[in-house]
Amino acid sequence: MDERSISNDGQAAVPRRAAGRPRASESAHGSLALLLNLVRSGVATTRQELEAQSEMGRAVVTDRLATLLKLGLIEEGELGPAVGGRAPRHVRFRSRMGIILAAVLDHSSLAVGVSDLTGRLLAEHHEAVELAAGPEPVVQRLATLFAWMLEEHGSEGGIWGIGLAVPGAVEKPDGQRLFAPPLTAFQNWDGFPFVEQLATLVGAPVWVRSGVQTMTMGELKSGSGIGLTDMIFVKLGRSISAGVISEGSLHRGAQGAAGMIGHTFVEGGNLEAIAGSEALTREARQAADSGRSAYLAGVLARTGEVTVTDAGHGAQLGDPFCIDLLGRCGRAVGEVLAPLANLLNPSLIVLGGPVAETGDILLAAVREAVYRQSHPVVTRDLRILRSQMGGSAGLVGAAQVVAEALFDPRFLQGWITLGSPREHPEFKDFLARAALDTVTRPAKPRPPGGSLA
Repeated sequence: MDERSISNDGQAAVPRRAAGRPRASESAHGSLALLLNLVRSGVATTRQELEAQSEMGRAVVTDRLATLLKLGLIEEGELGPAVGGRAPRHVRFRSRMGIILAAVLDHSSLAVGVSDLTGRLLAEHHEAVELAAGPEPVVQRLATLFAWMLEEHGSEGGIWGIGLAVPGAVEKPDGQRLFAPPLTAFQNWDGFPFVEQLATLVGAPVWVRSGVQTMTMGELKSGSGIGLTDMIFVKLGRSISAGVISEGSLHRGAQGAAGMIGHTFVEGGNLEAIAGSEALTREARQAADSGRSAYLAGVLARTGEVTVTDAGHGAQLGDPFCIDLLGRCGRAVGEVLAPLANLLNPSLIVLGGPVAETGDILLAAVREAVYRQSHPVVTRDLRILRSQMGGSAGLVGAAQVVAEALFDPRFLQGWITLGSPREHPEFKDFLARAALDTVTRPAKPRPPGGSLA
């Protein structure tokens, strides 16, 4: 056990290195991983700062920095200000040494993006897709789009990882860092080795998360949640689910299914049956057919259909039915979120998805219900906002998931001296198993006119 120096006020101060067996971070792999993450995070960028933060000796730090430079993972930067001697030379992480690819699958669309190794999105592409056609055309389309992204924004180190976001809950691995979960959101995809085929086609490890979890990470890292440690992101669409950030970490739950709030019972049924986009569209269409909404009746006459977006426009123009519809929806969502606010005490709740984009009437109703039903201490500094990131949130979050996984100290130690995570023994084993699965586990026959879950 490390000895600790005690400050004058009796509190434990900075740990002091004990005599005897060296700590794990002083091994070659451990110390390289520690120094790289200190540089990558910006916590320490000079040799003196690295010595202080890592508690390693000057000779060890100098040797490890030389190794990282040789591996191409860091590079020398500018000189810093001199303080009582020679000006220190900064080092910086080479974020373009490799790239991360991200993909978001939804029931009727897909999006792809490319980021640097910090998870900063460089480019993105969105298109409509019919997922009911089966998984094989989708995985081939993703491989084609990824090849295009690599050609346009490639780097010397190639693809280091892929982040994939899908609808519904994603099974959590049991002790495995590289894991191919079944994609259960689409009935006619059952049994198809989608993740394995994608990894084999692209030649990079794949990390899978639910769509709401990647949107939550995107909002935390690049949206309204920047700098926060406790927040809730709520996706209001065909399904309704939530992502939870607690003390800076994404909470996934025991099976990876945390946040399925759409199944919460409210007056009249579960939340999705009251406030999901399909339920709202169905009620809006009935109002148009019956003439209860003059605005929606006009939309139906012009276009032949009515959407939840049309209901939002009608509410903004003062249509009484649309105002009432979105007000009821917002109150139902707020009544489900209030117990979560009391339980988790977030500093921010962000609403995203097509229903959230209908306007301020729904947002105001959510706020009113949460503030009315939550403890005053919980709501004192609580902000409830609408996401401004749109379709980019899921891509940013998927890239961030990969960046965090690649540089997780335990995973990083397995590949850092090899120069690329594609050389990690675990990934080579995963790729071998994936190639075998794509041969021995073909897709089950797709039923005619198979529907989506």
